[in-house]
Amino acid sequence: MGSYIGSMPSTGNGLAGGSAFFFAVLPDEPARAAIVHAGERFRELLRLSRSPLETDRLHLMLSPPGQPQKLWQSLESTLVEAADSVRAPCFEFALDSVMRLSAREGQHPLVLCADDPSAAAALKLRKAIAEAQRRVGLVVPAVSLYLPHIVLLHGQSIDAIHESIPPISWTVREFALIRCFFGRSRYEVARRWALDMPC
Repeated sequence: MGSYIGSMPSTGNGLAGGSAFFFAVLPDEPARAAIVHAGERFRELLRLSRSPLETDRLHLMLSPPGQPQKLWQSLESTLVEAADSVRAPCFEFALDSVMRLSAREGQHPLVLCADDPSAAAALKLRKAIAEAQRRVGLVVPAVSLYLPHIVLLHGQSIDAIHESIPPISWTVREFALIRCFFGRSRYEVARRWALDMPC
């Protein structure tokens, strides 16, 4: 099963206190530095007056929390129970292109996208997490509709773009449960689980 390897103090249950949860992969330090460098390069290229990337918010989203059929405990506890049962191997992951997504709330996200082998490995982990959630009564819809990416920038005037970049890669050895706080642009790692070795 997934090996629990760390936590931070809980500040609320479920969606209480203006927070929500999702599962994610976090880049390692060299990858974060490369992602920040790419973000700054494209910010200057596209002439966007945005603040620098916050490295502690960089993440590859794997799965949202499933919709509860019936909960006997807090949502956070249920998500932790699900993740405890996940079995999946660690894998090599690479981001090798940048593209603009469709507008969301008037903003055009500029994102780094995974290469095909990385996308397949991330989807496999996403499916394992979704299945683990199903076993504890949480249903995740549209599991296979997934574009693995990391958001670089948001802007209202980002031109359409889709181009290759030198790969930014790292070994994914764990996944995390992230708590985000509404209206405060703040994320924290609630729990981490190690993936199976060897990679």
